[in-house]
Amino acid sequence: MGVKFKRQRPILNFIVDFFCAEIKLIIEIDGNSHYIKGDYDLYRQEKLESMGFTIIRFSEGEVLNNFDDVYFAIRHAVDSLRQ
Repeated sequence: MGVKFKRQRPILNFIVDFFCAEIKLIIEIDGNSHYIKGDYDLYRQEKLESMGFTIIRFSEGEVLNNFDDVYFAIRHAVDSLRQ
């Protein structure tokens, strides 16, 4: 995709799953534990977005069972943010 992603990176007091500094894109993969952390996830996302980051989220199931759609969503986000 022409950009570099880093895995498990700290931003503020949070660890994000995947991060591309060049375009300020964060990709989060939500496993089962996220079903009980909705309020915290919302707080965390609002803090990161207020710093100018774009966050896209996928469930673990989407990544495992529908990878083509996940890839195209990431590709679209990268292309949009690079412009």
